[in-house]
Amino acid sequence: MSSRRVYRKDVSSARLISFTVKIKETDLWLAVSSSAFDPELPALVEHLVWQQRHLLEAYIAQYPSFLESLEPCLIMPDAPPIVKKMTGAANKAGVGPMASVAGTLAEMIGIALLECSQEVIVENGGDVFMRVNEPVKVGIYAGKSPLSNKLALLIDPAKTPLGVCTSSGTVGPSLSFGCADAAVVLSPSTPLADAAATAMGNLVKSPDDIKNALEYARNLNDITGALLICGEKMAAWGDIDLKEA
Repeated sequence: MSSRRVYRKDVSSARLISFTVKIKETDLWLAVSSSAFDPELPALVEHLVWQQRHLLEAYIAQYPSFLESLEPCLIMPDAPPIVKKMTGAANKAGVGPMASVAGTLAEMIGIALLECSQEVIVENGGDVFMRVNEPVKVGIYAGKSPLSNKLALLIDPAKTPLGVCTSSGTVGPSLSFGCADAAVVLSPSTPLADAAATAMGNLVKSPDDIKNALEYARNLNDITGALLICGEKMAAWGDIDLKEA
């Protein structure tokens, strides 16, 4: 896991202050405007995370199939907002609801922080919500691929708020049925970007599947860009501005 977190040390900006919050499986890296930072902010984020996790865990305790489902599912009308957001995104992408949990939490925390900060970046296990005023580079970590850490996405601030989410069949603990080293999706909806990255990665059983997997992303409404890396092969579609990392 340490190799997945090295990039956090590389982020520096005079206009942003960063901090981390870790609660159970939730491991957040956050950045806010320097002028908006308050020493109490990490504690506030901790409270928000605990609050959302409690709602999600209580729902799972009542309906265990929600946690176990790998396919689109129905939920109860009185489900909490986090469950509704996860399910809506996952059903649209054609995967189980837990495929969107990291992106959903990142977006919910990010939107809450926008009440006190003009710029917000929330990264949760490779899934990022951002609202920024200046261009930002998002590096692409792709495990043992020779393209890993060589490329970055340049994000236009005019196109934020934006979700940039990554799934991998070769890196990290997330469940994937494919072998993509990195499946990256961009969307105004971070929950959808997260779910779609999982679905796209699942389609890549070999480098020959990259074209079909990108076609899946292209045909999904509200996805603005996608990128796949599998070994030495890479392909991208949509609003993707690639730069050297």
